[in-house]
Amino acid sequence: MFSHRTSWKLTHNALTRAIEEAREADANLLDLTTSNPTRAGLKYDAENLLGAFSNDKALDYDPQSKGLLSAREAVAEYYRQEHDIFQLDPERIILTTSTSEAYSYIFRLLCNADDEILVPKPSYPLFEFLADLQDVRLIPYPLLYDHGWQIDFPSLYKSVTHRTRAVVVVHPNNPTGSFVRGEEVSALSGFCKEYGLAIIADEVFLDYALDGAPRTSFAKNDEVLTFALSGVSKVSGLPQMKLAWMVVNGPPDSATDAMSRLEIIADTYLSMSAPIQLAAPVLLDQRKNIQPLLLDRTRENLQELDRALLRQKSCQRLAVEGGWYTILRVPVTRSDEELSIELVQRAGVLVHPGHFFDFASEGNLVLSLITASDAFREGVKRILRHVNS
Repeated sequence: MFSHRTSWKLTHNALTRAIEEAREADANLLDLTTSNPTRAGLKYDAENLLGAFSNDKALDYDPQSKGLLSAREAVAEYYRQEHDIFQLDPERIILTTSTSEAYSYIFRLLCNADDEILVPKPSYPLFEFLADLQDVRLIPYPLLYDHGWQIDFPSLYKSVTHRTRAVVVVHPNNPTGSFVRGEEVSALSGFCKEYGLAIIADEVFLDYALDGAPRTSFAKNDEVLTFALSGVSKVSGLPQMKLAWMVVNGPPDSATDAMSRLEIIADTYLSMSAPIQLAAPVLLDQRKNIQPLLLDRTRENLQELDRALLRQKSCQRLAVEGGWYTILRVPVTRSDEELSIELVQRAGVLVHPGHFFDFASEGNLVLSLITASDAFREGVKRILRHVNS
């Protein structure tokens, strides 16, 4: 009755069952995996946000496949203010309800059934579901760690086939927090030019560099066909508002052809709601309020983690440049999933095991840096006590 593309294993795994049992028992479970900024104890400008939806224009239906021009102009203005992209044409921007939808559009644009997309490893597991739904095959290429993360270009070259259509980069990566460096961008563009591939750059965490130094957006990249994805979910800490976008750049002929085809794809669904699009300038402007709060939280929690690690010797954290997560290296005495279950059952702490993000080896726990500070401090204390015991 059902398609093969939805034949996922739907039963709960051992970690999920342990979490459910702990919550049913009313255990004091500290969640160090939170990714929802609206539940991280931050102060939002509620009056201004809600006021943005009192717009009479929302009563009019004005379908535009790429999104309302006013909203696309607000996105272009964001890139001008934050990323020094002064000549971004709003006609090269397509609005979507989420970056997931943007991925779906791009996969449909580039790939026939069983074509391949190269994706980084480790990275966020969402790609697998999106690829299954679009009948696309994902081919992982590794990120290597040596005092920082970097793309393994020899493996990238070994992974390309006649069915490869694009390379995904996450800038900065989730969960490693590593940005694609300038020399890597050049090498990646050369690789894609050589094999006729596109770049799909997920930049949802681009504004969250922990050192405060701005990083260059792939929206500037015109060497090869490039899709830069982002949205207010992370930019403004507003995942519930469902406003995302892609910026299309590259050689003029390929970029124009891509836009023409994407416009038809987008017109087929017309998924964006008018009230959200009309509120786009206000939603984007909220970044000026929420980003400093989130950056303060991530830096404070990272400093707390470093202080706690100084008091013991068995665990360490890996270098992180941006984003909302950090990776804790622990002794490999059991699988990451087994350790995560122990932490739920014996320490009352929830963390992500490394395999959730497709780490190549055991000994990695992923912690959210936007967790409320008191909970993060106590959670780290419990983790280190358990691991060191």
